[in-house]
Amino acid sequence: MGDTTGALGRRTVPAAAATAGTTGAVGTPDRAEAATPRGRRAVPSRAVGPFTVTPLLDAAGPFFLDRREAFPEATSSDWDRARLLDPDAFGPGETWQLDFRCFAIRGPGDRVMLVDAGVGPDGSPAAAWAPTPGTLPAGLQRAGIDPVHVDTVVLTHLHEDHVGWSVGRDGAPMFPNARYVVQRRETAALPEGDAALAYVVEPLRASGQLHEVDGSARLFAAGRSSDSVRVVPTPGHTPGHQSVVVDGGAEQVIVTGDVLVHAVQLVDPAVAYRFEVDAEVARRTRRRLLDDARRRGAVLATAHLNRPWVDLD
Repeated sequence: MGDTTGALGRRTVPAAAATAGTTGAVGTPDRAEAATPRGRRAVPSRAVGPFTVTPLLDAAGPFFLDRREAFPEATSSDWDRARLLDPDAFGPGETWQLDFRCFAIRGPGDRVMLVDAGVGPDGSPAAAWAPTPGTLPAGLQRAGIDPVHVDTVVLTHLHEDHVGWSVGRDGAPMFPNARYVVQRRETAALPEGDAALAYVVEPLRASGQLHEVDGSARLFAAGRSSDSVRVVPTPGHTPGHQSVVVDGGAEQVIVTGDVLVHAVQLVDPAVAYRFEVDAEVARRTRRRLLDDARRRGAVLATAHLNRPWVDLD
């Protein structure tokens, strides 16, 4: 979502902060099935052809900026429509409540992929502003996923709240048998001293697990040629941001990463987020992704909305 280095237009967070379309175009939320440790109810997985996509909540809490500061272009009408779509995002006053979510994708042959790695433990780079420690390890256990069985970790981008559990406290990869897939443009754009270099990129390069790709790449294939999991470039939020398309032929799920971070960007894709590296590119990317999703009847899997699944008409 952002980082604390101040580089590439990203945010610098004061220490005090760490404590801290149309409304009819989107379907209704999935209903709850089981209680979660944080008191919310778990959301069911989605079957997508031969694949199963499972949301894994790592953390939740208020953002350190209020929503009007984070999305200064949004109108009162935009906010009214966004509130109907994601009411839990609206806390007291102008506060913005958000989730920090990863997704597991299971395929034939016991293949397991993880998309993003959350805020991480206490002491991770995200701890300066996000609610750490995250609960991803416990979430994986509840889902019956052993980290040693994860063979691919896709990092949509290298902001701290998406890479926190990539490595352990000792710097060793948390998923020892996985390739970690990131766009080469994303690593190339990191400035010297960026937290992601020392925390994620350098350890994964040293272990031989960093897998840099250029553009679209197929990661899983199963059965029919249409059944696949692939990464696609979705730049703007960061230079090398990527999303994940889970294609089951008749069904499709798009794991969006931070192409959109609040429901206000669903109701009006032109609304920029303050910490996008290139707001105009991000707008074009968001419009294209939403247009493609509607045309395909795809379901969005979101990282920061207070509901993981968004069905588009």
